[in-house]
Amino acid sequence: MLDWTDRHCRYFHRLLTKQAVLYTEMVTTGAILHGDRERHLRFNAEEHPLALQLGGSEPQELAECARIAEGYGYDEININVGCPSERVQKGAFGACLMAEPQLIAECVSAMQAAVAIPITVKNRIGIDDQDDYPSLHNFVSTVSQAGCQTFIIHARKAWLKGLSPKENREIPPLRYELVYQIKQEFPQLEILINGGITTLEQCQQHLQHVDGVMVGREAYHNPWLLAQVDPVLYGTPAPFHEHKAVLEALLGYVQAQLEAGVPLGHISRHILGLFQGMPGARHWRRVISENAHKPDAGVQLLRRAMEKIA
Repeated sequence: MLDWTDRHCRYFHRLLTKQAVLYTEMVTTGAILHGDRERHLRFNAEEHPLALQLGGSEPQELAECARIAEGYGYDEININVGCPSERVQKGAFGACLMAEPQLIAECVSAMQAAVAIPITVKNRIGIDDQDDYPSLHNFVSTVSQAGCQTFIIHARKAWLKGLSPKENREIPPLRYELVYQIKQEFPQLEILINGGITTLEQCQQHLQHVDGVMVGREAYHNPWLLAQVDPVLYGTPAPFHEHKAVLEALLGYVQAQLEAGVPLGHISRHILGLFQGMPGARHWRRVISENAHKPDAGVQLLRRAMEKIA
């Protein structure tokens, strides 16, 4: 969710679910060690439980970033071994590291020695011409022996050459059965499934076979899905029962961010899907898209955009 799940997005999503674990966009070790650390790592206290997703392949650099992140208060550090973008490959991290399970094991070991919070791994079922299950089994076996207890598995291969990141999210077939098989063969591990999941009914079906479900694009484009997560999956009350109430709850945060110099568009882009499927949703999106970039755009613009929501 690079460039998507920033702190403004996560604050909004946390309004909708108090229980689900939220993940940051992927941050590279170089950005933390040599870039604007505060911009990349700061978050709102309300976002907990919150995991930082790291991109990197050098054990000691990852360990140092884990120490820094633990100091910031993150609840989990997740190593991304699933992103297929060419930019990520050139940085020697992401899905290309599926071919180097021993290196990932060394990364996990170094990070676990550095911090007390959990170190988890997000990976694909394979890359390129790898034999699907044997390679996946070897990857999980090798990395779990280094101490990783939680794997979030995107149930698609990643083709590192010939497919764009968008195509890699859509063209390789989903093979949920391989993730189920990993759980059967590694019952002591926590196995979460990811990829192509768009409803809570699907989540419930997967939870009969694995320990958890990660939802990415659907939760972003149709955020109201998150409003049902707590009652349906956790058995706790929903924070909100009306879409407009969520927006009203967000406006105080928006105003505070505006006063801190954050442009409205940096926040409003994440809430365009709040009223998806409702009468007036097109007007909502159009008013925001056409006006949020203007220097005087503020909370009144959001109220005006909401006027035609039934």
